[in-house]
Amino acid sequence: MKILYLSQYFPPEVGATQTRAYEMARYLAAQGHQVTMLTEVPNHPSGIIPAEYRRTVADFSTLEGIRVVRLWVLASPKKSFLRRISFYLSYTAMATWASLFLRGKYDVIVATSPPLFVGLAGVLVSYLKRTKLVFEVRDIWPESAVILGELNNPRAIKLSEAIEQWCYRRARQIVVVTEGIRQRLIARGLSAKKLHLIMNGANVSQFQPQPEQAAVLRHKLGLEGKFVVLYAGIHGIAQGMETLVEVARLLRDESSIHFLFVGEGPKKEETTALVRALALPNVTLVGERPREQMAAYLSLADSSLVPLKKVALFEGALPSKMFEALACATPVILSVGGEAARVLGEMQAGIAVEPESAAQIVEAIRWLQAHPNEARLMGARGRAAVTAHYSRQAQAAELTSLLEQVVAER
Repeated sequence: MKILYLSQYFPPEVGATQTRAYEMARYLAAQGHQVTMLTEVPNHPSGIIPAEYRRTVADFSTLEGIRVVRLWVLASPKKSFLRRISFYLSYTAMATWASLFLRGKYDVIVATSPPLFVGLAGVLVSYLKRTKLVFEVRDIWPESAVILGELNNPRAIKLSEAIEQWCYRRARQIVVVTEGIRQRLIARGLSAKKLHLIMNGANVSQFQPQPEQAAVLRHKLGLEGKFVVLYAGIHGIAQGMETLVEVARLLRDESSIHFLFVGEGPKKEETTALVRALALPNVTLVGERPREQMAAYLSLADSSLVPLKKVALFEGALPSKMFEALACATPVILSVGGEAARVLGEMQAGIAVEPESAAQIVEAIRWLQAHPNEARLMGARGRAAVTAHYSRQAQAAELTSLLEQVVAER
């Protein structure tokens, strides 16, 4: 197959979107399919474009068999509503424009959302190239943006909902990453036959226990002898970073417990300021790290925090960072309800608590510290479950099968 893949975010950027798109595209390329990735020049989440890309309109390269086309976008470190929309729309415009210069006939287009405007680009390109579209929905947008307060302009909401429905209508198949999203779309009237569930997971070859690297990293960070509680991921609105800081505040006098926050995002500056204002000696803040280093960070942790805000929409969420931690045999403290809590419970690989409950997170941390043997068993069970049921390799094979089915349809 000749596949045109649209993902606004892509490595070397770090995050769940980037990792999923990369793993899927890499597998497709390894199976002999021709994959062209239309993405942005690196800038997310900082909004700062590296010097080597600042005069770039379109950069062409190859990454593990994937033809990568990196496009200029209107990036900015300031994250106002207008700047965000301009940023998203610039990718839509550039991806649509760039598709006109891609020679040859494509068999299928894959567009992954959010941002929703990647779906809009996918629709426009599918018309221009007269090619079938498969639309991936990893979060229901604009609904989630409205709930989190990121989008509140009535006209913008109405327009976004119209774009969303256009994407659903145009797509031959819609890939969803959780059962909760699938059920929500069915409730909206979409046919179950059009919805295909390919869950989140982890690359179990890359994310695996790394005790030697973890020991070196512990020494480098001065965390030897500490019970390390790790949060690794986007410091954003949805994660409720203020709750994690409150947990650290409640445990500030327990010197054996230390918190390690790794990542960047729109709430990083605010999180850093709050930690400093509270003068917390038990928190280490580390910037974004390359994907290749994350297994070592997860391996050094005694537990990994996976939080989301207490929002009904997140009852259907299944964060990929949960699977990456478990693939490294690190027990998870999950502050997410619904589907994620059910999956973790089936694995018996961590402790699920109420979202945004600092007190329950504190209790879970103390329990894991006091029961190291049980914690190790949780980690081992998590690794086994992810390897058996949630590997990126198996999920990429599912996507390949779906695309072949779509291409074969008249």
